[in-house]
Amino acid sequence: MHPDSHGTLGIDFGTSNSAMSWAAPDGLSRLIPLEGDAVSMPTAVFFNSEDHRTHFGRDAVAQYLAGTEGRLMRSLKSLLGSPLIHESTEVNHRPVSFLEIVTTFVAELRERATRTLGSAPRRVVMGRPVHFVDDDPARDAAAQQSLLEAAQAAGFREVSFQLEPIAAALDHERRLARESLVLIVDIGGGTSDFTVVRLGPDRIARPDRADDVLATTGVHIGGTDFDHRLSLEQVMPLLGYRHLGPQGREVPSRTFFDLSTWHLIQWLYLPKAVSQAQSLRVNYSDVRLHERLMRVLRERHGHHIAHEVEQAKIRCSMTDADTSVDLSIVEAALTAPLGTAALREHLGGLLDRTVVCAQECVQGAGLRNDQLDAVYLTGGSSALRPFQQTLRDAFPGVPLIEGDLFGGVASGLAYGTGRSA
Repeated sequence: MHPDSHGTLGIDFGTSNSAMSWAAPDGLSRLIPLEGDAVSMPTAVFFNSEDHRTHFGRDAVAQYLAGTEGRLMRSLKSLLGSPLIHESTEVNHRPVSFLEIVTTFVAELRERATRTLGSAPRRVVMGRPVHFVDDDPARDAAAQQSLLEAAQAAGFREVSFQLEPIAAALDHERRLARESLVLIVDIGGGTSDFTVVRLGPDRIARPDRADDVLATTGVHIGGTDFDHRLSLEQVMPLLGYRHLGPQGREVPSRTFFDLSTWHLIQWLYLPKAVSQAQSLRVNYSDVRLHERLMRVLRERHGHHIAHEVEQAKIRCSMTDADTSVDLSIVEAALTAPLGTAALREHLGGLLDRTVVCAQECVQGAGLRNDQLDAVYLTGGSSALRPFQQTLRDAFPGVPLIEGDLFGGVASGLAYGTGRSA
């Protein structure tokens, strides 16, 4: 690949995973390898306190899980649109703002693209969800502005944005032989986005596709919410969640909610938070549960548990068989069961809300469900079997097409149809 001044880099900066692609004018986009041959990588940054180097992606997660001293940052996209984005956290004894950490990750993506392409790309189209923040246009605009600032600080001269589900539609369109009405379903780590779009081989060359987008909707539910719910329901009871104390009252639940939310876990390791958790001991009838909780906080196992929950969810969904969450890092032979019935039970409410948002998109396009030619899936969490079944029930008879779950959005972004920031 050799970039020229007119080529476009597409960056899908995701809550859980990120991907990039490159397209020369009038050419097909190609995904850029990010870690070895892998064309997507976890949106993760690890600041190593031992060698003072910064690690990214799978390498970052591996460093953390191996017990290396340092700070692991994930779900960075969740901070966009939040007041936290401009706050600082301590990294290797110096304050660093969360926006700087986002910039560090985007700059690393640009550097990896530069190595593959042979020179630095100037133009980038960044993906964005339909809503960074639900029902708050001001915070939503602030989220895009923060991502723009990160991209500019990382060295990009021309930055524009495209809705992620529309990018997925543009990638899917390259494979169509005839005009079709398609519901694009993009279930990412932090958001679920839907677009009804008119696609077809005769429409690809049109410079303005605005009239082909019939409706868009989005809701702030994604894979990290599924993980949060499963952790809370299956794992946290082993640490005291919903445990009845000597007075017959439940242990206060705030700690368990934060411990089940990836980007909040780090705050529980602060001395004040550990002290507050220690003071909960009087609320426990079974102090062994409290001892487990304190071990998790003092030995900083929160992210490891979150990782194990995510892996168990993937196993359970892919194999359609019961599995368990490995908690041996907390206590020898400790596990939390995770079965297909529990997956459906605990995620049912979230999945129903997500599919209602999909149906609202079709209604907003002025269509009946049976007028769709296809439902096209992208985003890693769209592979979840209970979600696909809920979708089939809502759209009976409409073909479900599984696209490139991790690269489809990035591929579409590189076609350069973004809107200027």
